[in-house]
Amino acid sequence: MIRLLPWTGADGKPNYLSTDGTGPLSRLADQIEYVQLGLAGKLLDHVRVVLSGSTPETSELRLLTAQLADALRDTLLIAESRGDRLTPADTDVER
Repeated sequence: MIRLLPWTGADGKPNYLSTDGTGPLSRLADQIEYVQLGLAGKLLDHVRVVLSGSTPETSELRLLTAQLADALRDTLLIAESRGDRLTPADTDVER
């Protein structure tokens, strides 16, 4: 199987791995995905706290926006990678 890795190369292009899903690089990618998804959740919680305050500072909102954009990019990359690893039977949806 070809796996999209949860990081990009120096040129910003996606990295792919030909794997059976059990090797050390696959396990490292799984760990990085886990960390990236956890960070996205923490950032979302932090944004809720900041936005619930009376007047969040512009610099803090800019930083949070940049971090959320990075987390969303990583999350979408993980979702794409996991979707690519589904077998056709896994993707069937009953209507």
